[in-house]
Amino acid sequence: MRQRGEAVTRRHAHLDFRQREGDEMTKRRVILVTGAASGIGAATCRAMAGPDSAILVHTRRNREGAESVAAAVRAAGGIAEVAYGDLAEPATAATLIEAANALGGLDVLVSNAGFADRTPVAGLTDAALRASTEAILGAFFRLAQAALPALKASGAGRVIAVSSFVAHTFRTDVTTFPASAAAKAGVEALVRVLAVELGPDGVTVNAVVPGFIRKDSGAHRAIDPSVLASQTARIPLRRIGLPEDVAAVIAFLASAQAGYVTGQAIHVDGGLVI
Repeated sequence: MRQRGEAVTRRHAHLDFRQREGDEMTKRRVILVTGAASGIGAATCRAMAGPDSAILVHTRRNREGAESVAAAVRAAGGIAEVAYGDLAEPATAATLIEAANALGGLDVLVSNAGFADRTPVAGLTDAALRASTEAILGAFFRLAQAALPALKASGAGRVIAVSSFVAHTFRTDVTTFPASAAAKAGVEALVRVLAVELGPDGVTVNAVVPGFIRKDSGAHRAIDPSVLASQTARIPLRRIGLPEDVAAVIAFLASAQAGYVTGQAIHVDGGLVI
């Protein structure tokens, strides 16, 4: 029986973790995307899929969504595996990194998994604050720490953490998320620390900061749709973002073209935070 916190990976036989380029066999770029069964994570997998990629698609429990994303990656010529596990459990991060390394050595870590908690401070419990911190900041810390050897060995390691506008927008006309804001702010601070520590090894570390992003049909909504509609008028671009908007920036940060970008928090929010 699977132990609590243990990640489970569905593997497929006869996988080739290399691709042919001319007369030589070259290593596929190995990518781990957490929270990848829907939304930004799923869009990121699709944006980075191709013959040069091997992607580990992580989800806590959305098997149908994760398998659909993996199928899309394979249809684009990439290799995909699906891994399951609760990143609030300390053991899960190391198990996921181990699974990614089994695909040929991790090159790109996209830490996206998390959840939103809009409980006001007056009603926020210690347990709820710890839950947000463990699932968001703690998970990113453990993933990055476990990935350090592989990222340094990669030669072009990339770490991208998905933050949120809730760590930047504090106004009476915008819903506040105290626990989430604290955890995401910690993620951005850790991004900057890692950028300094890993820079000498050629590893870049950045955050993307989404604004209001459209949810998949049937997904949990932290903000009521009527409230979200009123917020749209306050966004300079006058629209809610798409998961693909954020995924495009993540894919850029993971690319060779972003090799001189590190320690940054890039807002993808239509101008919500200016």
